[in-house]
Amino acid sequence: MRLHILGICGTFMGGVAALAREMGLTVEGSDAAVYPPMSTQLQALGIRLMDGYSAAHLTPAPDLVVVGNAMTRGNPAVEHMLDARLRYVSGPQWLGETVLAGRDVLAVAGTHGKTTTTSLLSHLLDHASDGQAGLAPGFLVGGVPGNFGVSARLGDRTAPFVIEADEYDTAFFDKRSKFVHYRPRIAILNNLEYDHADIFPDLAAIQRQFHHLVRTVPGNGRLIVNAHEDSLAEVLAMGCWTPVETFGIGQGDWQARLIEADGSVFVVHYRGEAIGEVRWSLLGNHSVLNALAALAAASAAGADPRALLPAFASFQSVKRRMELVGEADGVRVYDDFAHHPTAIATTLAGLRAKVGKARILVALEPRSNSMRLGAHAAGLAPSLADADAVVFLHRPELPWDAARVTEALQGRGRTAPTVDALIDALRAQSRPGDHVVFMSNGGFENAPRRFVQALG
Repeated sequence: MRLHILGICGTFMGGVAALAREMGLTVEGSDAAVYPPMSTQLQALGIRLMDGYSAAHLTPAPDLVVVGNAMTRGNPAVEHMLDARLRYVSGPQWLGETVLAGRDVLAVAGTHGKTTTTSLLSHLLDHASDGQAGLAPGFLVGGVPGNFGVSARLGDRTAPFVIEADEYDTAFFDKRSKFVHYRPRIAILNNLEYDHADIFPDLAAIQRQFHHLVRTVPGNGRLIVNAHEDSLAEVLAMGCWTPVETFGIGQGDWQARLIEADGSVFVVHYRGEAIGEVRWSLLGNHSVLNALAALAAASAAGADPRALLPAFASFQSVKRRMELVGEADGVRVYDDFAHHPTAIATTLAGLRAKVGKARILVALEPRSNSMRLGAHAAGLAPSLADADAVVFLHRPELPWDAARVTEALQGRGRTAPTVDALIDALRAQSRPGDHVVFMSNGGFENAPRRFVQALG
């Protein structure tokens, strides 16, 4: 079978492509935005990438077209696909029917932390099965986990499959959230805030989608729920038919007691009993919550949580999650995916706890649909409280005035119209001992690495 994947370089669709290739299918795909790490991974797998969305890419006709949710009516490839009556399916539906059917699925949902928690849970289960041939878990992560080097693998068919469960819609012809296709036995509900302003009118609309996910989890499964989130408690109040375990810092069934303020060392308690200590390289309270969620889910899947604690020390985070990309002239430079005020605030708070009074400089690209629409504009300045200086990429096409953010930063913020100007501004401000964080959910024109080069 020959699959053509439209939108193949998206983090999710790239994972779908990797799984299809591992199944022995011939895989090719089209995309308009090809950049690492996904493009590099796909090419290494021998998958042919085509630039743009020409109808000619679908001639001769593939056996099946797998459609990413970035595709819209009016796209030349989509219009040709429909006119020629080619067989097509959404990525989540293909995954649910072809890969996940018949397996124990562990789904990781939430506004923040999905990618890191999915990677960590996969790592823990892989550790639990170490030395037991045939028990390697499968996974699909919206990024490239450091411990695996690929965003997806089938694993053993008898082992669990861990999947990042996104609430964004499925395709132009299926407006349900992706995660309704996955039918998990164990689901993590990590957090829930308003996001995706391009498709959801308010938080209640997202909560309804999360409740659709809750409805699919069987009674003999498990829901792992953040005890700090009132919005998730409201989802469960809509109806719940599955046992629930909660987690939190100082509250919930699974609790963490911080030993180090930056979250790098903490003790885990389960229903009042100390399980043991975690020491790892990640920072921030949000990372601690991700750790508790993953440990609780692994335990629900049958793993011994005490035996898993040493595996945290060897966990390598996902690329572009506070990834240290280089150090030059005494300046440490990080690439981070944060694109929501809460994620920005918690990431910077974790770094501040680690570096103390050292200066933190932030380069911010408002690239997500919600950011570009200005849905998070009011929350941006408060989220940057731990930054000593901020350079905001204000491209001419941004439909709202970034001065709303920079003025609220009271002298700590400025805008730049291009990435080149942004790099120049950071270079002029930086000095030895600084920590510079680039934040964007897109390619950012390779700005972090270009900045390291500019520093010499």
